[in-house]
Amino acid sequence: MERTGPTVGFSRLLAVCSAGLLAAGALVAMAPAAGAADVDLARNGGFEAGLDGWNCANSSGAAVSTPARSGTSALKATPAGSDHAKCSQSITVKPNSSYTLSAWVQGSYVYLGASGTGTTDVSTWTQSPGAWKQLTTTFKTGPSTTSVSVYTHGWYGTPAYYADDLTLVGPGGEPVVIPAVPAGLKTTAITSSSVALSWNAVSGASGYNVYRGGTKVATATGPSATVTGLTASTAYSFQVSATNAAGESAQSAAVTATTTAGGGGGGGTKLPPRALVGYLHSSFANGSGYTRMADVPASWDVINLAFGEPTSVTSGDIRFALCPVAECPNVESEAEFKAAIKAKQAAGKKVLISIGGQNGQVQLNSTAARDAFVTSVSKIIDTYGLDGLDIDFEGHSLSLNTGDTDFRSPTSPVIVNLISAVKSLKAKYGPDFVLTMAPETFFVQLGYQFYGSGPWGGQDPRAGAYLPVIHALRDDLTLLHVQDYNSGPIMGLDNQYHTMGGADFHIAMTDMLLAGFPVAGNTSRVFPGLRPDQVAIGLPASTQAGNGHTSPAEVNKALNCLTKKTDCGSYQTHGTWSDLRGLMTWSINWDRFNNWEFSKNFDAYFGS
Repeated sequence: MERTGPTVGFSRLLAVCSAGLLAAGALVAMAPAAGAADVDLARNGGFEAGLDGWNCANSSGAAVSTPARSGTSALKATPAGSDHAKCSQSITVKPNSSYTLSAWVQGSYVYLGASGTGTTDVSTWTQSPGAWKQLTTTFKTGPSTTSVSVYTHGWYGTPAYYADDLTLVGPGGEPVVIPAVPAGLKTTAITSSSVALSWNAVSGASGYNVYRGGTKVATATGPSATVTGLTASTAYSFQVSATNAAGESAQSAAVTATTTAGGGGGGGTKLPPRALVGYLHSSFANGSGYTRMADVPASWDVINLAFGEPTSVTSGDIRFALCPVAECPNVESEAEFKAAIKAKQAAGKKVLISIGGQNGQVQLNSTAARDAFVTSVSKIIDTYGLDGLDIDFEGHSLSLNTGDTDFRSPTSPVIVNLISAVKSLKAKYGPDFVLTMAPETFFVQLGYQFYGSGPWGGQDPRAGAYLPVIHALRDDLTLLHVQDYNSGPIMGLDNQYHTMGGADFHIAMTDMLLAGFPVAGNTSRVFPGLRPDQVAIGLPASTQAGNGHTSPAEVNKALNCLTKKTDCGSYQTHGTWSDLRGLMTWSINWDRFNNWEFSKNFDAYFGS
């Protein structure tokens, strides 16, 4: 949240992410000539029979007649969003054998590779578009390898690529047979909206299908998956099958799981079913004017005091004080402020200290900073008798170190120490401790495309950096209200970019939080969706409050779509989120400046 005007620079940051992805390189491996007894094992490598034998992700590929390097057809595949148009084929091979993989390609950033080799998986690529170019690489299979996957793909944000005359030359393997039925299916984690499953790996399987109630709901390349978008306190039945080039096995024995109850999460049950959250400029003044705590209307259910800020970026020592009289002539006294907080709480409202904001950079790089954070935040909570904590870390507060690539097990100190600090506060204050977060879209939904510095480095290390914090604290989290403003275009689950200011942006961004999504497009690392009662939509209260102001009519359209599945426009949600908690705004002060338009619309929509 900003003290004055809207922040800028998101487009530049996104451009850095995109450009960084293209910084990776590889050298084309020159292959030795194949032995006389070797054969070409690739099926339909010239695509003369369409896509027979090939699996192209999300229907991104097609056989076309022009351009074709030889024969009458070639593969055309078009990257879209986080999908880089991978087309693959599983091929039977022999253990401890050498193979040469080759293909002719046309386009920029076209990859050719093999995985599942049992030794070192290989890939090669071409940077420059233009005429057909041949890519070639070699590999040796492991002592127990009987099948490999060969593939081509393009890259994010690039035009369609073409491939033709793909060959895999080497000793032929035994005929592929349908894999056995997976055994050992079990649940490994259950929340109110997701069930994590694992099973025993099946020899000869190249993938797995997961079924819920007889309907396929997920695919996986390894023996585990997480099914998201489930309803709280509901029993589900799951089965899994194994697949390879020969076909699909029968489904496994079923395992049942009942999702946990919704409405928990650090005092979430203490909030009304529909909650209005607002930030109160308590420590500073700006063009919106100072608003006393006692003058905050009853419409507001959660009041976040803006802001607690550190004595230095890395100290972890957080301080909060009321706005000085010289800056805010109508500021109340400390005693009046504390009395007004008690009055709000007696009326059922929650008052939190919000840490950070645009100017309050907080980096808990050390355990000393972590401990100082816990001590100083506790002092603020105790001094003013507050109900909990709002985390509004922005700017460079959170980033991921190079090599920290899995949101489920972060290693970056600023992430690990923040999680530890919040858990300590929750343990100290107990189950009624209210925890909310207000990240920007750059740190959450952008993680669908980019995460940290990326597999090869070069991306902005802040991309998606809130995801490990949210995930680790999801059972303690009362509300997540991402700032759907001061944002550049963000890709939704429909692989289309969405722009702030209208209902579509809020629908797409909120649906991502509730349905879950693969992080950086990695389907083996899916961020599970949150419960609807843990999510509120964050918006600016007026045009002066920040970029991305949304008119009341468009706000209502977004609410209709998310909670009733009406007024959805072109974006189709992945569920009807009738328990969506409500709305957050920056800020109460700006809403007052704008004649309470935001809160009045909330009250009218929900019948308050």
